[in-house]
Amino acid sequence: MYNVTEIRKDFPILSREVNGKPLVYLDNGASAQKPQVVIDAITRAYSHEYANVHRGLHYLSNLATDKYEATRGIVKQFLNAEHEDEILFTSGTTEALNLISYGWAAPRLQAGDEIILSVMEHHANIVPWHFLRERQGVVLKWVETDVNGDLDPQAVIDAIGPKTKMIAITQMSNVLGTVVDVKTICTAARMRGVPVVVDGSQSSVHAPVDVQDMGCDFFAITGHKLYGPTGSGAIYIRRDRMAEMRPFIGGGDMIREVSRDVITYNDPPYKFEAGTPGIVQMIGMGVALEYMMNIGMQNIAEHERKLRDYAQKRLTGLNWLNIQGNSATKGAIFSFTLDGAGHPHDISTVVDQKGIAVRAGHHCAQPLMTHLGVTATCRASFGLYNTPEEVDKLVDALELCHELFA
Repeated sequence: MYNVTEIRKDFPILSREVNGKPLVYLDNGASAQKPQVVIDAITRAYSHEYANVHRGLHYLSNLATDKYEATRGIVKQFLNAEHEDEILFTSGTTEALNLISYGWAAPRLQAGDEIILSVMEHHANIVPWHFLRERQGVVLKWVETDVNGDLDPQAVIDAIGPKTKMIAITQMSNVLGTVVDVKTICTAARMRGVPVVVDGSQSSVHAPVDVQDMGCDFFAITGHKLYGPTGSGAIYIRRDRMAEMRPFIGGGDMIREVSRDVITYNDPPYKFEAGTPGIVQMIGMGVALEYMMNIGMQNIAEHERKLRDYAQKRLTGLNWLNIQGNSATKGAIFSFTLDGAGHPHDISTVVDQKGIAVRAGHHCAQPLMTHLGVTATCRASFGLYNTPEEVDKLVDALELCHELFA
C-alpha cells in the first residue's frame, strides 16, 4: 500500500515552514526535493569515502569507483536497457542532448537535412539543434499540438520526409504534462531509418520507463528531478548509435594512450566521459533511483494519477482559472493563468505567502508559449510526496488571488 504520510517523513524539508505556513512544494517539475537516504549517501561519500575514481589502486579509490560504477547498473535497471555500457553519465539532460548534437548529429547532417521537433520541447531539446541550424544549415521541422495539448504521433510520423535525419521529442511536456506516445513514433521512425532522441526529464520521474520496449535510440534523464543531486544525469545510447559517435569532450580517462602524434580512445561509455566526473553526484543519483524503485514506479504513477484527477476536478471548478492543455493522458502538471492577474508572477507571489511553492514564467518552453498564445503561465507540478490536502491548499490560495485581482 502506498503510504504518502510515511514517504513524506523521508524528506526533511517537507517539515519546515515558509512564511509561517507549512511548506507545500509544488515545483517538482523544476527540481524535486531529496530524501534523507540521498542526503546521507552524499554526506557519507564526502565525509568518509571520498577519492577519485578509476585512477587509484588504494582502498578509498576502489570503494568510490565501485559505488560510482554501481550507479550505471542502477540506471540500466531503471531504464531497462539491455547493456550496462549503453548508459553514459552526464551532468543532466542538457549536457546529454548537446552530446548527441555534437557527437552524433554534427558529423552526419548537412545543409537541408531535417530534424523534427514538437512545439512542446524544453529549450534543452531545442537549442542544441539550433546550433546545427546556425552552423550547418540544418532545417528544424516543427509539429504542433491540438487544442487539448495532445501530440498526435501520426502527425510526427507524417512529418518524416526524405531529408529527415533525426526526431527529437519529449515523452512528457514540462508545461502541459502531456504524455507523448513515443513508442509509436520510434517504431515508425526505425522502419524509415530515422533515429529518435527522447527527452525523458519529466516522464522518467512519474512512470516506469522501458527503452527496449520503446525502441528509441537515445533517452536522457536528469538526476535533480529524480529526487537526486544537481549535476547528475545519464543518457541511454543504443550500442550501434554509440559506435557512430565522436567524443564530445577530450581529457583524462576517455583515452587509452596519448603521444605527441596520436591518441587512442577508451572503450564506450568511458570514451565519452572525460575528466574527473561528478562522483558524489552520481552516487547520490543511484541512491535516489533505488529509493524510487523500492517504492515502485507503478505505485508512484498510480498515486500521481489520483492526484492529477483530484487536482483537475478542483482546478477546473474555478471558472476564472485558465488551464492550458486538457489532455486525457496528462501527468500531474498544471499550467494556468488567472483572469485579472497582470502576470503569473503575481499569482506565484501571493500563493508563496501561504507557503506554497509554484513556478511562474515561460518554463524554458517559449515556442510552446507562443503556440498557446501566452507569454507565461503559473505551473503547479506534483511529485510522489504530494497529497490531496495540498491540492486543497493550492485552491484556497488561488481563490485568494482571485479576490485580490478581480
